[in-house]
Amino acid sequence: MSGTEKEVVPPDTEKEVMPTSTANQDSASSAPEPVTHSEKDPEKGRQGSVTHVDINQNLDAKIRNPLAGIPREQLLSDVENFARESGLEEYTPLLRKGALVAQDPTCFEDIQGAEALDEAEIYALKREITHKWSVPRTLYVTIITCSIGAAVQGWDQEGSNGANLTFPVQFGIGGSSDRDTFLVGLINSAPYIGSAIIGCWLSDPLNSYFGRRGTIFISGIFCLITPIGGAVTQNWQQLLATRILLGIGMGVKASTVPIFAAENSPASIRGALTMTWQMWTAFGIWLGTIANLIVGRVGPIAWRLQIGSAFIPAVPLCALILFCPESPRWFIKKGRYADAMASLLKLRNNPIQAGRDLYAIHAQIQIEAQAIGEASYIARFYDLFTVPRLRRATGAAFVVMIAQQLCGINIIAFYSSTVFRAAGADDYGALLASFGFGAINFLFAFPAFWTIDTFGRRALLLFTFPNMAWSLLAAGLFNLLPEKSTAHIALVAVFIYIFAAFYSPGEGPVPFAYSAEVFPLSHREVGMAFAVATNLFWAAVLGITFPKILTSLTVVGAFGLYAGFNILGFVLIFLWVPETKQRTLEELDYVFAVPSTLFIKYQFTKALPWWFKRWVLFRKNATLEPLYHFDSPPAAVTSEAVRSSSERKDETIGTTTGADISK
Repeated sequence: MSGTEKEVVPPDTEKEVMPTSTANQDSASSAPEPVTHSEKDPEKGRQGSVTHVDINQNLDAKIRNPLAGIPREQLLSDVENFARESGLEEYTPLLRKGALVAQDPTCFEDIQGAEALDEAEIYALKREITHKWSVPRTLYVTIITCSIGAAVQGWDQEGSNGANLTFPVQFGIGGSSDRDTFLVGLINSAPYIGSAIIGCWLSDPLNSYFGRRGTIFISGIFCLITPIGGAVTQNWQQLLATRILLGIGMGVKASTVPIFAAENSPASIRGALTMTWQMWTAFGIWLGTIANLIVGRVGPIAWRLQIGSAFIPAVPLCALILFCPESPRWFIKKGRYADAMASLLKLRNNPIQAGRDLYAIHAQIQIEAQAIGEASYIARFYDLFTVPRLRRATGAAFVVMIAQQLCGINIIAFYSSTVFRAAGADDYGALLASFGFGAINFLFAFPAFWTIDTFGRRALLLFTFPNMAWSLLAAGLFNLLPEKSTAHIALVAVFIYIFAAFYSPGEGPVPFAYSAEVFPLSHREVGMAFAVATNLFWAAVLGITFPKILTSLTVVGAFGLYAGFNILGFVLIFLWVPETKQRTLEELDYVFAVPSTLFIKYQFTKALPWWFKRWVLFRKNATLEPLYHFDSPPAAVTSEAVRSSSERKDETIGTTTGADISK
């Protein structure tokens, strides 16, 4: 069109951009009418005309922009009311521009009038697509801090692995009796018991009172003091107590750090930045194996040094978190919009991005509040299992978290030294083999930086689980070779390393990143607490039971059992885990509004037949009909998609502004 304003297509006549299956058309025809809010809500401070999909029952799998369909004059009026009532009057011109960009993210160059973007703003919006890793230094500092928090987790875990070789003997529980085996398993599992029962559930009230930064600082203090306490204990009861206290800090930290990273990150690289939790947990495990090797031959105090050394990464964690900006979404949740804008200005390259993100988050949170409401801590926990949108997110987070324990990685992380010794290595050789496992676990996590936001979370999981199953089974079967054979320990180690290589880019980074993003802001802390508690509770169960399983079934039977669990994990993920890549945290409301029955039906009737045709029959022309239909393109759209509709004929981005964004 030639006018100064784009024509706004009414929401009820909006055209689908993707072909819709008969099944989906039937579903759409029976879907409830979109809810339109056209009256002023004085409590929300916004005069609405937002037409949106029911986020509890999204039968047509429509991913809708909450600002789509609002006439320009109405949208700008809403923005002015919001700015006035939120104490953001000085940012009103910026918010007006940002709201228009958020309403139509691909045509920002077409904005006319007083809200037309200047060259710097256009440059910044284009560059965030073509150079998605070009983000402010403050965001990188935040992610580095979160990474150190993860390294604390891994080092704490690995310290007990090396200590297992000596502390049981010193404390008189090194025998093969059921009592001794149980106590060793209990001490190894104590941090996870403390996390699952206490630490994770403290994260919600602590986040409410102290914010993300304050909560991470408190957890860092726990992780700083308790390893030192564990190193000076005089009996197994004292060691058990310090490990439980350590678990409280670990649970609070594990429930908060991934949320902090997810809420501060732009959608296009959120998966990569949030997955640093698991990657640097793996790095912490590797550092722990190095520390175990360094002190492995110092004598009877070796186990004390192995456990105590875990305090080291907690020092920079407690220091650096003080220099990170607070989560803007936490500020918004508390109604502190001016503080939220200040945080976003530090976390984005250009103020236009901060204005866009602030208003988009605000708009979607209104919809969440209307659909879910506000409630007490207990009521919010109850909502996880009763409100449909929350129940689906809870189920998906539960599956990815419990699958991480079902896959068997922690039987290696907890007991690799024990497993390698059972395979014929001496104590130092077992530590050396564990070092190799730690190195593989860390180094093979790097590919996920690129794959988690391109192939996606779900695809990585579905690819890695079958491969973990056969490699773990092979590692177990090679234990049948003669124990004195050189090939025995070598082949066991090789296939454990192959298992770790498949785990690290898939089931390693995905669960915590996935669980941190699937819950709406109103229930994010309690939802993440449930997910992490699930993970760490089953880690505790595994830690307690594995010594007995190893004694009863031997390495062959134990590894075979967990190989079977990998197949179970694959099935659960196929049925219950939707993809979340490249959508904003607020857009995921609509992904999890799709009924589970519709999602499962799509997997069996569309996705599975397509996979068989493409990868078994090798039909290159096989096409997969999409389940979701988007109002706006994914966050990682190509540079072509961000060109102005009036300038698509230009050969390069930047023609309009004269700016070269290829640098």
